[in-house]
Amino acid sequence: MSARRAPRLPVVPEALAVLAIAAIGAEVLLALVGGLPAVATGAAVLAVAALLAARYVDGADAVDGDYRRKVRLVGSREPTLRYWDAAIEDAHGSLSGYELHLRPLLQRLYAVRLAERHGVSLHAEPARAAAIVGPELWPWIDPARRRLTPEFSREPAPALRQSVPKGVVTALVDRLEQL
Repeated sequence: MSARRAPRLPVVPEALAVLAIAAIGAEVLLALVGGLPAVATGAAVLAVAALLAARYVDGADAVDGDYRRKVRLVGSREPTLRYWDAAIEDAHGSLSGYELHLRPLLQRLYAVRLAERHGVSLHAEPARAAAIVGPELWPWIDPARRRLTPEFSREPAPALRQSVPKGVVTALVDRLEQL
């Protein structure tokens, strides 16, 4: 049995024997009280119940039986490739585009990678995460750093119109792949 598969439900022969005796007894009572139509209906109900029970027991070791608590490393849905393309274009266009679109995506990927491969939380252990990511790239994904874009302004500051330095996005992705 593999470590990922749940153990099968134990089937006790005595329990099956008791259920069979109960089913036969119910059929005999139906025959005495209701006659042939009651026996036929009782047999159909027993057959359906037996099929449902067999299906339940057979699927007890299914991986996605919804009996497990869901493990969530990230709190939102996975973005599509089209969204990634737009986020990268925004990042190359301006620093505010990086801050608004690409930085949250990269932070999420770094958080997952650091948790899976190194057992480090990006948010709870920023010093360890910074040591693993590296001092030259850490400021670009540091969750403690405030966003550079003004929250309620329609027009960003002139410094935010500058593009992200060449190679930063590539370096961030390369470092993510190395982790």
